[in-house]
Amino acid sequence: MTSPILLTTTTTAAAAPLTTTLLKRAEAPIPAIPAAILTALGVTTVTLLGQTGGRPTWWLPIPVLLTVLAVPLALADLRHLRLPDVLTLSAYPLLGAAIGAAALGGGGPALAIRATAGALLFGGAHALVHRAKPGSLGAGDVKLSGSLGSVLGAVGWSALAVAAVLASLLSLVTALATRTHRVPHGPALLTATWLCAVFPGAP
Repeated sequence: MTSPILLTTTTTAAAAPLTTTLLKRAEAPIPAIPAAILTALGVTTVTLLGQTGGRPTWWLPIPVLLTVLAVPLALADLRHLRLPDVLTLSAYPLLGAAIGAAALGGGGPALAIRATAGALLFGGAHALVHRAKPGSLGAGDVKLSGSLGSVLGAVGWSALAVAAVLASLLSLVTALATRTHRVPHGPALLTATWLCAVFPGAP
């Protein structure tokens, strides 16, 4: 493991205790050690794929930060059927900063424009679904979708559709496998967005 990967993984894993403390205060506690391990593994994967895939270094902070947010959010939703505001709302400035840095680092203003439009489109679409059929999407899913939409918009326009379809399929498969109608949609949204961000050339 190269030193940049080790440094990134160590720094990211160190954030796990903070997120677990925040979620505990939000009454959505998650196990600290598994969260730290999953976060470290996720960041290592992102960094390795970024290096071997020949992707620009300015893109790396986006999937890394997304991983740091996605792991505790997915665990909280799976355990408590909740996506706490302390993380869903914090995701907007954090991911916005990463996207802004990526735009300045080489992505250009078009990346920032797509990210803004993606947040509005993806978040707006989920808000409309929630309003039309509240039982299908929770308020936390709507709050989360805007920040994830900014990442998808930064990836490319097609990523918005790919992630929406993939997230729906993942939730459907989970519902069929568990034979329950109450399936948290947050983990599927996070997984679909993470895959699009880690493999930005795929959508």
